[in-house]
Amino acid sequence: MKKIKIGQIGVCHEHASVKINTLRLLPDVFELVGVVDDRRSTAVKFAGGDLTPYDGLKWLTEEELFAQPGLQAVTIETPNDDLVPTAIRCMERGLPMHMDKPGGRDLALFKHLVDGCAARKIPFQMGYMFRGNPAFQWCLKAVRSGWLGNIFEFQGNMSHDYGGETYQNYLAGFPGGIMFNLGCHLIDFAVALLGRPERVIPFLKSAPGDPANSMNNCLAVLEYPHATATLRACSREVNGISQRRLKICGTKGTVDLCPLERFDGKPLLMNLTLSEGNEDYPAGTHVVDFGVKRDRYEAQLLEFARLVNGEMVNPYSREHDYLVQEVLLAASKQTQWRP
Repeated sequence: MKKIKIGQIGVCHEHASVKINTLRLLPDVFELVGVVDDRRSTAVKFAGGDLTPYDGLKWLTEEELFAQPGLQAVTIETPNDDLVPTAIRCMERGLPMHMDKPGGRDLALFKHLVDGCAARKIPFQMGYMFRGNPAFQWCLKAVRSGWLGNIFEFQGNMSHDYGGETYQNYLAGFPGGIMFNLGCHLIDFAVALLGRPERVIPFLKSAPGDPANSMNNCLAVLEYPHATATLRACSREVNGISQRRLKICGTKGTVDLCPLERFDGKPLLMNLTLSEGNEDYPAGTHVVDFGVKRDRYEAQLLEFARLVNGEMVNPYSREHDYLVQEVLLAASKQTQWRP
């Protein structure tokens, strides 16, 4: 595969440094031509102080990046509110892009972006963090294959306890708090699994002792004809990352994944219980072993490379991305849900 010339716009997204680390893990796939420093942005931000991950890379302005000979793609890692406007500038230049989450506060503007990319046939990939997670992808296959029967319960948790008071103040800087900031990852998966909900019911609260506007203790319920999906996130759960959980229950089986991911040299394991066997698993209880993973975004960015090279069709349509954003804005009380 010929190396893809790629640049990164932004160092201030929470995932910016880990995304650049992933690109550097793949030197045979990507040639990093430079990074745009966006620390002067006035948008609400939490990250961007540590530039160590960018050592040795060329610093460019956005226009200088766009002018790089042979530039083929960009990753967009700006603060949340800058993501969509930046992506639209890339779209106008015909650049394939991997844009981090979420898709902004303006649904119409996000629609302009995804529709514009589709019309121009520009590869566009949202950076929801579980799209490359093998356990989540296994669950999609299992549900679509009917292994779990008819789904009636979905539980997802994205809690943590990092960031201290700085993180609580960060969440207070935009509507929807942690549901908008982190619940989007679970919404992306729930929508892929269950489709369009009948109702979206948000509960946005702050943890005890925190300012009322921090909205750091949130729950959203997605209602379906015979199922409910409960999505929870709080930034005050002790050792919360290791307690993050996904549970899916159907009439023929249940999966239970906790933690959701790990990169500590130990395998990612998921419990599976089936009342009926299938072509891969007999009835009974199993531990599904997904092996040791070294990086969260490696599989997703390898997929992005295939999109840029025209080797595959994006498995996530613009209709899916738009629906996720529609649900997210309702789940974070920024819009009213319309069935």
